Amino acid sequence: MTFREIAFGTREYRLERALREEVLRAPLGLPLSEQDLAGEEKQLHFGLFAPSGNLVACVVAVRISPDEARIRQMAVSPLDQGKGLGRTLMDELERDLRARGFTRLVLNARKSAVAFYEKLGYKAAGEEFVHLTIPHVRMMKAVREDRQ
Repeated sequence: MTFREIAFGTREYRLERALREEVLRAPLGLPLSEQDLAGEEKQLHFGLFAPSGNLVACVVAVRISPDEARIRQMAVSPLDQGKGLGRTLMDELERDLRARGFTRLVLNARKSAVAFYEKLGYKAAGEEFVHLTIPHVRMMKAVREDRQ
């Protein structure tokens, strides 16, 4: 698998949007809207690509401050789930963001994914809340070199 940044507006970005739509939004009956996509040109997009070139997983990062980023819209292709690709994607993402100077990552995890993120070292940081009709938990992780 190859991890790399996806440039906004490219063919790979369109594939990323389609994967996020399929995995995260279609099951809820809530398609990505223009409002949902507003500002994505300023965000960091990443993908995990199979040797065939197919996009198998993706994630988006948003700069909150010079040292903090918010992780959003992490998705793994349904055919590739359960193979450790989510962990690989997140490990590579953290390495990339750490190299860019980020020391703290935050995300809103679906309640069903909290255990996954806990295994990666994320800690709950607040009470459960409902977003897009499903329960979520805010989580965070320090990613400084000295804490790895």
